[in-house]
Amino acid sequence: MTDEPKIKGPASYFPSIEKTSGQPISHWLSVLDSMTGKKHMEMVSALKSDHGLGHGHANALVAYWRAQHE
Repeated sequence: MTDEPKIKGPASYFPSIEKTSGQPISHWLSVLDSMTGKKHMEMVSALKSDHGLGHGHANALVAYWRAQHE
């Protein structure tokens, strides 16, 4: 048994996002930095259509990014 707290919220998707996409989370956060000014779902749509991410992964990244930039 581990003493580490379980990661909750959007960051809980990060290991799966990195494994599936082959890119570190820092890459995706940089991609989102270039989308400043867009609405949440516009950012999600761009990650899905332009970068091939699934909806859950794209939504988690955008939610995390937006929480850091409010």
